[in-house]
Amino acid sequence: MKQSFITFVCLLSLPLMAQDKIDFNRYFHDQTLRIDYYHSGHGSDETITLDNLYIQGIWAGNPANLLAPYDMGKYSAKIYDLFSNRLIYSVGYSTTFSEYQTTAPAIDGISRTYHESVLIPRPKNKFLFIIEKRDRYNILCPVYKLVIDPNDYHIITESPKRADDELVAIVNNDNPHKTVDLVIVGEGYTEGDKKTFKKDLEYFSAVFFSIEPYAGMQDKFNITGIYTPSNESGTDEPRQGKYRNTPLGSSFNTFDSDRYLLADDNKVLRDVAAQVPYDAVLVMVNIDRYGGGGIFNWQTVFATGSPHRDYVFLHEFGHAFTGLGDEYYTSDVSYEDFYPAGIEPTDPNITALLDPGNLKWKDLVSPGLEIPTAWGKEKFDSLNQSMGKLTREKEDTLHYLKKSGTDAEVIRRMESLYNNKLYSLRAAADSFLFNHPLKGKVGAFEGAGYQSEGLYRPTVNSMMHHFDAGERSYGIVNERAIIEMIKHYTE
Repeated sequence: MKQSFITFVCLLSLPLMAQDKIDFNRYFHDQTLRIDYYHSGHGSDETITLDNLYIQGIWAGNPANLLAPYDMGKYSAKIYDLFSNRLIYSVGYSTTFSEYQTTAPAIDGISRTYHESVLIPRPKNKFLFIIEKRDRYNILCPVYKLVIDPNDYHIITESPKRADDELVAIVNNDNPHKTVDLVIVGEGYTEGDKKTFKKDLEYFSAVFFSIEPYAGMQDKFNITGIYTPSNESGTDEPRQGKYRNTPLGSSFNTFDSDRYLLADDNKVLRDVAAQVPYDAVLVMVNIDRYGGGGIFNWQTVFATGSPHRDYVFLHEFGHAFTGLGDEYYTSDVSYEDFYPAGIEPTDPNITALLDPGNLKWKDLVSPGLEIPTAWGKEKFDSLNQSMGKLTREKEDTLHYLKKSGTDAEVIRRMESLYNNKLYSLRAAADSFLFNHPLKGKVGAFEGAGYQSEGLYRPTVNSMMHHFDAGERSYGIVNERAIIEMIKHYTE
């Protein structure tokens, strides 16, 4: 492998759909080449350094669709055949590092390093590997370049099989080239938790096929679970002072957000997942808490035991598989300037509405609805502001009572009183969404992507906004995006 140095020039990428189809057998072996690297930096600086290359099992992707048809992801990996100077593979993706860059510590210049991977079909000839990143204007610019000889003897070819792991096939529709291949890796399951792992695997597989469009496309999926034994049950909970010895290094409190749960050990996770062909990797964490995370074309992580576990699982998978953005805006997050003002997001379900006449989903807008769409936002915001104010008052009051040595029973009653008031406010906010007169209608509803103003979502509520106990639905706009992604892998 030879490192090449170039002067990077930022150019507007041409639409990949306009190019001819790539002949898979001409350019590739039916194997996976995994490119591992370290990604370091802070808010205004980054460095990519090669770690290792691995030749692994058969390629899980669709040989008929080698160029990404979607313009999504913070990064894009592109493969150019050096003999023909032709683009032969591309994929968009996001990373934990790209999210870190939008946090306050990164903006303040504190550097961190993350381990990342790009999976490609193994080329037959030498190729140019380029990683591009979106700038502030969402234009892809090269940030890394490397010439790779896929026949180099330094490339690791050891078997990915792990002696202590157990593979559990849940759905098997055979040919991985014509299916979406999901691998669900267990995290925080000890030897004594193996039965729990299999029970949870069955449960969440059923949840997956309980909602459209997955329900009507079950024959398009393979699902395999991988039990990998953990020394301890659960996962890290830093704010609670709890740390667990688990194989994937998962933890709550990602970017100081208490419920944001990710698996940090990319290398181990990739090693475990490599035992089967996979298009998407999911991490099922054995803990009774609300939380999870989803990063596009990287990982879906979900806790198994909270009352809203179904919602978290489906919501986070929407991020990771389809690149759907969060449609909520009232919850606190650690990001700063995640969606720069005046720039159209790449997410298929969020818009800055810079050109109302050319709304991304204009063909799906419900007849008679104006763009933007009035939806009583002021009332919803008022309810959420009241909840925030009451929560802060509750925390301050309980802290004062505990510090002043107040009787425990008095503190318990005061806490119960606050909780009842908060429950009433939450019920009112939920009822506002779940029983809204425009429920199910498609328009452009202000409030999305963690911003109260300037970003718009397609419906009042959906699986990407807020959990509805009475109806599970991504909404027609999100469903269409999901279907298109499924087709990319299967047709």
